[in-house]
Amino acid sequence: MRYCFGVDIGGTTVKMGLFEEDGNILDKWEIVTDTSEEGKNIIPNISASLEKKIEEHKLDKAEIIGVGVGVPAPVTSDGVVNGTANLGWGYKEVRKELEELTGLKAAIGNDANVAALGEMWKGGGAGERNMIMVTLGTGVGGGVIIDGKILVGENGAGGEIGHLCVNYEETDRCGCGNRGCLEQYASATGIVRLAKQKLGQEMRPTKLNKEDVTAKDVFDAVKAGDEVAKEIAVVFGRYLGYGLANLAAVADPSVFVIGGGVSKAGEVLIPYIKEPYMERAFFADKNVKFVLAELGNDAGICGAARLVMDA
Repeated sequence: MRYCFGVDIGGTTVKMGLFEEDGNILDKWEIVTDTSEEGKNIIPNISASLEKKIEEHKLDKAEIIGVGVGVPAPVTSDGVVNGTANLGWGYKEVRKELEELTGLKAAIGNDANVAALGEMWKGGGAGERNMIMVTLGTGVGGGVIIDGKILVGENGAGGEIGHLCVNYEETDRCGCGNRGCLEQYASATGIVRLAKQKLGQEMRPTKLNKEDVTAKDVFDAVKAGDEVAKEIAVVFGRYLGYGLANLAAVADPSVFVIGGGVSKAGEVLIPYIKEPYMERAFFADKNVKFVLAELGNDAGICGAARLVMDA
C-alpha cells in the first residue's frame, strides 16, 4: 500500500489528511496558520506536522507518493506563488521549499482548483472528466477541469470565475479593483448586497430584515415562499447562470458542481441557476448537469492528495 498527504492552506487553519492510494482517508487534522512575519513559518509548520504523522503511523517515506497542497492564491505550474491576500506571502517557491523540508515530492495548486479536483475524484463530479466547480462563499471561486486535468493557465489564474465581468454598467468596485464582477452578485456578500438594494425600496411584507440580512436568510425565506426573497434569488441566479453559460462556451463541461457556504441552502439553488443558464447557453452545452458539491471541508485535502498522485 502507498500513501500520500493532502494539505489545504487557509487563512486561519491548515487542514491536512493522510490518504491511502485508493482515496481512503486514514487521518485528518488541523494546525493554526501562522501568518506572522509574512507567513514564513507556514511551510515549516506543515513539514513538522507531516513528520509527526509519519512517525505516529510508522510510515516509511519510500511508501509515500508525496504531498499535495492547495493555496489560496494563483499558483504557477512550477509551484510558485506570486502573492497572497491572506497568508502574508509575496513571491514564494512553495513546492521547492516543501520538498526540501520534507524530502517528499510535492505538488501545489490553487485551493479552488484543487477542491474541484477533489469533487471530481470523490464528490459531486465523480466519474466526470470535464467539469467546472463553482464555490460560492465570501467570494466566488472556481476550478475548471478539462479531460481530468486542472486548467492552471500561464499565471496560475485559470478558473478565477468570480472575476468574469457580468455587468458592464456597475459603478461599485469589486475587491479585485474591477467593476461588475460575478463575485459582486453571486457570493454570500454579493447576495447580501443584492438583498439590501432590494429591501431599501421594497414596500411589500417580507421575512427579511435589511439591517442584518444574510445569504442564508434569503434562501431560508425562499424556501418559506417569501416573494421578495424569491426575486432576490432570481437576480442572483441570472448573473450566475449567464456567467456559467459564457464559461460553458469555452470549456464545454459535462457538469457544474456548486459548492461553498451558499450551497448549504441545498437543491433550492439549482433552478435559479439552471433556468437562466439554459436561456443563454450555446445549444451544444445544454445537456450539462448541475449538482451540489458533496465533500464539504474535505474537498481541499482530497483534491490535494489527487493532485500529487497525478503529478
